[in-house]
Amino acid sequence: MSQVTNISSPEFLRVTLVQTDIYWEDIPANLAHLEEKLAQLTGQTDLIILPEMFSTGFTMTPENVAEPLNLVTTRWMRQMALGTNAMILGSYVAREGTHFYNRLLAVYPDGTYVYYDKRHLFRMGGENEVYTPGKERVTLEWRGFKIRPYICYDLRFPVWSRNKIDAPYDLLVYVANWPSSRDVVWETLLRARAIENLAYVAGANRIGIDGNNVTYIGNSQIIDFKGQLLGKLTDKDEILTIALSKAALENFRTKFPAHLDADPFEILG
Repeated sequence: MSQVTNISSPEFLRVTLVQTDIYWEDIPANLAHLEEKLAQLTGQTDLIILPEMFSTGFTMTPENVAEPLNLVTTRWMRQMALGTNAMILGSYVAREGTHFYNRLLAVYPDGTYVYYDKRHLFRMGGENEVYTPGKERVTLEWRGFKIRPYICYDLRFPVWSRNKIDAPYDLLVYVANWPSSRDVVWETLLRARAIENLAYVAGANRIGIDGNNVTYIGNSQIIDFKGQLLGKLTDKDEILTIALSKAALENFRTKFPAHLDADPFEILG
């Protein structure tokens, strides 16, 4: 099922959240399942956001499924970006030498890509014991918008997500495998990040039960710079597309320039 609002326009960025169940540690099955979903989005969106570890589920046995760059998942994302004429975001299990990363890949329709490695590793699930944390933030530029992508547990850390005058963004993206037991936290923090950063926020979560018997109920959503809900999915296998207005964002920042009074800071380490 798909929910779509607004039409193609140079004044808007059409953002699509793909909320789905994930076959446990089965890359071919997940890519085939998602390919069928993404086919319907051709020409209908500008940015497609997939959940965290969309090709495997949130696994703590990366040695079973990890891939280097430019292998199966990267090539698949390139094919999907080209076919839909949209940027595609999603994280997968990456390997570099002896290190594993929870790596978000952002692929443009022309095949170029940028990646972000998750900085805050979920120690309560043992992620910090098997994955290497990232050190750099990434800002993407796409169709008039500046986009800052993050991964799941990063949502809890406002300093890492903080918008800055000298390096601003317009849209925060969080791809996630966020459990139903902490659903209230998910919704609360997404709104908080939008309000404090004067930016749109998009959170793409999964549904279903994973290989560790953890339950997910989705609640993927898009929020505006005032903290107002623009669109939300429930616990179904669904797709949501919302068109975001850059002009509306800039007008609000002009009328309510709270960002000009933000405290300066630097992140060390």
